Amino acid sequence: MKQLLQQHSTFFETQQTKEIPFRKAYLKKLLKEIELQEDAICDALYADFKKPRFETLAAETQFVMAELKSAIRKLHTWAKPKRISGTLLNWPSSDYIYKEPYGNVLIIAPWNYPFQLAIAPLIGAIAAGNTAVIKPSEITPNTSRIVAEIITKVFPKDYVSVVEGGVETSQELLAQKWDYIFFTGSTRVGQIVYESAAKHLTPVTLELGGKNPTIVDGTAAIDVAAKRIVWGKFLNAGQTCIATDYILVHTSVKSELIEALKKAITQFYGEQIEASSDYARTVSKNHYQGLVDMLAGESILFGGERNDADNYLAPTLVDEPKRDSPLMKGEIFGPILPILSYENEEDIHSYISNYGKPLATYIFSNNKDFQNKLLKKYSFGGGAINDTIIQITNKKLPFGGVGPSGIGAYHGRTSFDLFSHSKAIVKKGTWLDIPLRYPPYTLPLKYAKMIKNLF
Repeated sequence: MKQLLQQHSTFFETQQTKEIPFRKAYLKKLLKEIELQEDAICDALYADFKKPRFETLAAETQFVMAELKSAIRKLHTWAKPKRISGTLLNWPSSDYIYKEPYGNVLIIAPWNYPFQLAIAPLIGAIAAGNTAVIKPSEITPNTSRIVAEIITKVFPKDYVSVVEGGVETSQELLAQKWDYIFFTGSTRVGQIVYESAAKHLTPVTLELGGKNPTIVDGTAAIDVAAKRIVWGKFLNAGQTCIATDYILVHTSVKSELIEALKKAITQFYGEQIEASSDYARTVSKNHYQGLVDMLAGESILFGGERNDADNYLAPTLVDEPKRDSPLMKGEIFGPILPILSYENEEDIHSYISNYGKPLATYIFSNNKDFQNKLLKKYSFGGGAINDTIIQITNKKLPFGGVGPSGIGAYHGRTSFDLFSHSKAIVKKGTWLDIPLRYPPYTLPLKYAKMIKNLF
């Protein structure tokens, strides 16, 4: 690992990555290779956990291609020094913000969206002029392999490289001194990454998760709400960091919502869900068993069927789990949806305040006062009104968490800014040099106290 990092450092010192045409050329090569390999990427994700082809195209390859095309088209604008208005104190001067790369970046990717979450941050890192090492998840070995193949074909090894392996490999990588670390995964592992980075004062982005609530009040359009909740929750078999983790529904519409949820699940996946080509599997035996254990002793309203040999767990609705239930202690990250009722806003607060700031929150309501009150009251990474998941689709919106759900945000220009240091530069003229700032200080103190007006 030390030798690999040294090779990347040597490459970065050549200054090639600081040239915009150089960066754009490799982004174009990456786009072309992904286009050529799109079918193989779909096959790899299906081999790893039967991810539906449509979901792979929409949420993995096409998402990444859109990011690449945006970066290629707008990179010159993003990288151009930004002129800032000056101050009277420095007159005559011209002030600028220059964007410069950090240097050597480590990207640790998760298994739930193993292609997108490896390549999307890489796009920002390369656009900003860094070198990068990607550590894909060992839990999705077929996707890890094709990520490595694509990167090897596109980039010189000392510019961008992939290191495959398990936990020990990640630990060895984290022991090195990087210029920036980008991690996507669980809060628990994020704490380990943060601690490792702190030893070297390395800046980090942590894209984590949280217990994401969906709140449905009495004014919501129930049928539409049910379809959008089911789509967002059971996309990728519930293995999505911004998926609904639990529903808080007003008692007056709870029964109606439950029936609508059942109807939507059947409408989407059919009566024989296990046979549906549009429903993925749980990614690993360990994760699958953890989900099965969570259901012990719970009141199942719908679903619960499973096939241990195939890591198949049907979309499952659970009625009013207790607060000390395993389902309510942490992020579920699977196709299990607890449904809890509330009477008033104090009930909502008693649940949401019980957890850290989530990555996402969704509100289904046609009451604008209710919407705005919740948006102002609760802190979370991002979300939507009367829909789920869709906040991630707009490249102009930053994506990231807050507090225990993450540090930093990316996508679109935000990705470029994330992997760039903003360097403040003042270009001072020499034709005028006011002597008052130099010792011996002759300016009366009563005038010195007015300097604040010149900043």
